[in-house]
Amino acid sequence: MMKRISGFFGDCAQSGKSMVKVLLQSRRCRFGKRERQGERLIIMGNGPSLADTMRCCAQQLEANALMAVNFAPNTEEFYSLRPEYLVLADPIFFAGGNDKVTLLWQNLQKRVDWPLTVFVPMANVRSVSTANSQVSVKGFNFIGAGGFGALTRRLYRSGRAMPRPRNVLIPSIMIGIRLGYKEIYLTGADHSWTRTLDVDEQNRVVTVQPHFYKDDEAESRRVASVYRDIHMHDILLSFHIAFKSYFDIERFARGEGVRVINSTPGSFIDAFERGGLPS
Repeated sequence: MMKRISGFFGDCAQSGKSMVKVLLQSRRCRFGKRERQGERLIIMGNGPSLADTMRCCAQQLEANALMAVNFAPNTEEFYSLRPEYLVLADPIFFAGGNDKVTLLWQNLQKRVDWPLTVFVPMANVRSVSTANSQVSVKGFNFIGAGGFGALTRRLYRSGRAMPRPRNVLIPSIMIGIRLGYKEIYLTGADHSWTRTLDVDEQNRVVTVQPHFYKDDEAESRRVASVYRDIHMHDILLSFHIAFKSYFDIERFARGEGVRVINSTPGSFIDAFERGGLPS
């Protein structure tokens, strides 16, 4: 009984906090089911396993709608696969002063010669402009919400909020659901970060998050700087939030009649059913 009472008041607090954030920060989402390409979507995360997936499953990737994330436009594979969507969520993509970010926006301007929709947080839509007529920019609400199930389902369905977006894969899946895809496959979603955690003799937490592409020295220095004042309990809490959000997504997706299938070999995500890529 005490546990139920505690849970009720916890949901009340989360619901109230979520509503305040939504009222103050959210905007109407201007994309939906009419923009989807087919019934299946393959999301290509940045994990190291994506390199093998692109080599062994090129035909499946080419036969289905694709969504890329983050620095994918700085790779040659992006231009051979020609994904329909790109999701950018990290503030680094809108802050300037980073050579890799500059190259990404230059590539979107000059190298993309097919229809591509770039999704960015709603707060950054006005700051993003492109002279490339093939590239359109749409906003999503990068706002986490929790609390009572009826409230969160309504917020998620409207696109006003999502489970706490601790990484780019979370908004990517939610965007795919809002676009109306009935089957969403995850590749490159290794999430095996705990294998690379370490603490050096100066009590600095060392975390390596490898990608399917090779990070340069400048990116390695930037990541080390970001994690300079981050401690082990901070990192493990961040992992907890991310993995819990996947269970929130799974519940919501199931209620919407959407299957989310994890097609990443060795993935640490335990919320979604496992299965291979569609033909």
